[in-house]
Amino acid sequence: MDWIWIRHGMTEGNREKRYIGGRTDEGLCDAGRQKLEKKRSCGFYPAADRVYVSPMKRCLETAEILYPKVEKRIVEGFRECDFGLFEQKNEEELVFLPEYQSWLDSRGKAPFPEGESPEGFHRRSKEALLLLARKEKMPEKTAFVVHGGIIMALFSQLDEAGGEFYDYYTDNGAGYVCNPDRLGDGLIFRNCRRLF
Repeated sequence: MDWIWIRHGMTEGNREKRYIGGRTDEGLCDAGRQKLEKKRSCGFYPAADRVYVSPMKRCLETAEILYPKVEKRIVEGFRECDFGLFEQKNEEELVFLPEYQSWLDSRGKAPFPEGESPEGFHRRSKEALLLLARKEKMPEKTAFVVHGGIIMALFSQLDEAGGEFYDYYTDNGAGYVCNPDRLGDGLIFRNCRRLF
């Protein structure tokens, strides 16, 4: 069984290096849409029999471009992390904010001010996937069109290689393929490899 994990295409906020999280329902920018269409037409994306997708526009639009004729099911728990005060801001706008400096000093381990904690986000992501895996019979080729944070949270918890959160960073429109293996009530990702 192959699970194909794809980060949504580029948005204007991504292009401007802004924190675009669970509060900002931003669609793809023209350049992001064009890059996805070009990669799809060149055969970069593996075929899938079903797509699970975040409820946010950028993921829904990406799923429609990459898998226009494939059944899509929305998973609320795959919403991106809530960046709180940092939402829609870039580093230039945050650099003088004391809360931002405190967060940087924590090496990203502190909760986002007025937002989600890393532990809460990781737990939410994993619980959403485990619930999905328990209640649905997934086809042999299943795609997930989600956010970069979701991919990093899940792979840092479930990849048998045991990488750290930022080891799994992926560009817009890129991602991973893995072979899921059930372990009791849990999951492990085996043979994880980058799509491109």
